[in-house]
Amino acid sequence: MTPTTLTRSETDSGLREGDAEVGDVVLHYVEAGDGPLVLLLHGFPEFWYGWREQMAPLVKAGYRVVAPDLRGYDLSSKPDGYTAYTADKLASDIRGLIRVLGAESAMVVGHDWGGTVAWTLAMNHPEVVDRLVILNAAHPRKLNEGLRSPRQLLRSWYFFYFQLPKLPERRARRRNWRFLKRFLRDARPPYTADELDRYVEAWSQPGAATAMIDYYRAAVRLGSKQEIRPVSAPTLVIWGQRDRYLGPRLAEPHHEDVPDLRVERLPDASHWVHHDEAERVNELLVDFLA
Repeated sequence: MTPTTLTRSETDSGLREGDAEVGDVVLHYVEAGDGPLVLLLHGFPEFWYGWREQMAPLVKAGYRVVAPDLRGYDLSSKPDGYTAYTADKLASDIRGLIRVLGAESAMVVGHDWGGTVAWTLAMNHPEVVDRLVILNAAHPRKLNEGLRSPRQLLRSWYFFYFQLPKLPERRARRRNWRFLKRFLRDARPPYTADELDRYVEAWSQPGAATAMIDYYRAAVRLGSKQEIRPVSAPTLVIWGQRDRYLGPRLAEPHHEDVPDLRVERLPDASHWVHHDEAERVNELLVDFLA
């Protein structure tokens, strides 16, 4: 499979590619613009391309925007074993990336798993997070509490299915990645065939399927060891209320965990809030990061 690279239209839009050596991994990233640094952290099963609708508006607002492939995804390194994918290690990657990019700190935006990484970064390394934006990713304490609910357990069935050895990866690859495509089915407007082809290219990178699933193996088997610390950065949570995977009660963290908090609920948006209501999400980002 040919590695994913920028298309001509993307390079014409001012997007640039790079690779950052961070500890024991190399993170591939795409960037554009100049100014204060904004990091966009994707979730499962996306990659940097999941932020295609946010990058240009943020550049126009005067920011240097960097969207990395998290470790295990697309063109970034894919270490072996689920212990390489703990939230602490993922957050350390992003702290290192900020330094490699020549910045002391950044504004950090995360969706889904990228949101979990962003929460952890803000807790573990508060000095590198100026402002924090979370899109449909529960704070770790709220998620742990939510998983005590039978209803949320049903919503999160895939957390536990992904604990099986090898079978989830095999199922993911069948029928041109139909299983992973199903996770994206709620987005409006629906992903185009060309967009889905970009995802298939990323998923088809050697080792990517196992690495993506190892996030969930690490979370279930090792997640209880994560230390919860207060988030000091001003924080905005943007939540699509029609999320089939995370219930609306998970949107708002406890005040003692996130004292400086604003929550914006979008009633008609799904888990893929940054695609469903891209214009509104972009307005919220530009307003909050200013």
